[in-house]
Amino acid sequence: MSTGRKWNFGAGPAMIPRSVLEKVQREFLDYENTGVSLIELSHRSQAYEDLNNEAQKQLAKLLNIPSNYKIIFMQGGGHTQFAAVVYNLLAWRHHQNKTATTKPQSDNWRDIPVDYIVTGSWSAKAAEEAKRLGANVRVICDAKKVLGGYTGIPEESTWKTSDPNGEFRSADRAAGQTPAYLYYCDNETVNGVEFPNVPSMHDPAVPLVCDMSSNILSRPVDVSKFGIIYAGAQKNIGPAGVTLVIVREDLLQTCELADGLFPVPLMLDYKTAVKNNSLYNTPPMFGIYVSKLVFDWLLDADAQRVQDGAQSQGGNLVGVEAAAARNERKAAKLYKALEESRFCRLVVTDKAARSKMNVPFRITKTKNDPSAVANKAEDEAMEAAFVAEAESKGLLQLAGHRSVGGIRASIYNAMPEEGIDVLIAFIKEFEQKY
Repeated sequence: MSTGRKWNFGAGPAMIPRSVLEKVQREFLDYENTGVSLIELSHRSQAYEDLNNEAQKQLAKLLNIPSNYKIIFMQGGGHTQFAAVVYNLLAWRHHQNKTATTKPQSDNWRDIPVDYIVTGSWSAKAAEEAKRLGANVRVICDAKKVLGGYTGIPEESTWKTSDPNGEFRSADRAAGQTPAYLYYCDNETVNGVEFPNVPSMHDPAVPLVCDMSSNILSRPVDVSKFGIIYAGAQKNIGPAGVTLVIVREDLLQTCELADGLFPVPLMLDYKTAVKNNSLYNTPPMFGIYVSKLVFDWLLDADAQRVQDGAQSQGGNLVGVEAAAARNERKAAKLYKALEESRFCRLVVTDKAARSKMNVPFRITKTKNDPSAVANKAEDEAMEAAFVAEAESKGLLQLAGHRSVGGIRASIYNAMPEEGIDVLIAFIKEFEQKY
């Protein structure tokens, strides 16, 4: 058996609050006095129906979700939502076009634009999936092309749809088209880029779709500004296997071949999921159960005071407000330590766009000597040593994503400030050694 406190900096599956795991352990063999484990219960039972409804209620409270939005628990993670968004919102826009008084020049669904803001690996993958499905994808902002890499977010005024009289929106008016949606990823888990604000200069008639997988519940959000929000649970909510979707009711539109485009597969159909209260098929019950316990944890003032530890002021701050205040402190402390470090170079150069959830950095001995030529092999060897030595001291999963390398500390809601202090102390110890 392992001994000593472990600090899980993994990007997902990620850390879950200790008190939540302890409750799961206590209830695992006998859920709510049913005599059986939750994973043995029928999803048609009253006990599970109550859990499902309570989870939705708690989430709605946490995010202050308006009454004209529906909450769905789905499966397949963000990758599945890349396709679900395309199917559902093209069906919706196609239906809008068919019933409009002034119809577009073309009634072919392939001519309906879908707009993407690409600021990192995940939004890039989402755009690629939409292209693969035949959608008329327009990348209105590509951070890599503008900045030379995924190191920040270009000014919104430079995006191709920000100017109402610009090329894209003028072309849309000429063709009688309105994009089905504008898509972005609020926090790029791989690259550590996070939007400080909600995009605001797009056409208000275009639903805003947002992947919030790695920063949902980490700060307040005005849900009313969005058409669809989705989030894989395995980063900031619960275990892998659950995908949370929040969808505005007026966007629920299914279709069939007779409507002139591909039908929405039933397992991806938001309208079907809403109609069946996320019970069209057997849902990921255990994951939804743990997610509900995390919602409860966030809303528990005593639990939040415990999470704040030495920083607790004895107040009653709960929910995303409590998480946001703690996350601000954690991120500020870690970024300051990395900026002052001799070896650690932050990847995201745009300070306003630095993620408070995922902090990627590289180790290089030439950080403070701009005239020096970096030795890539030596630097990568030091990064490998950093990760290995950190793990030996109980700091786990600090390796960067396999596509970019380096080091990444994911500091989601469940990570207490004490864990940041331990990581900073290790960084200083490592630098003294090397």
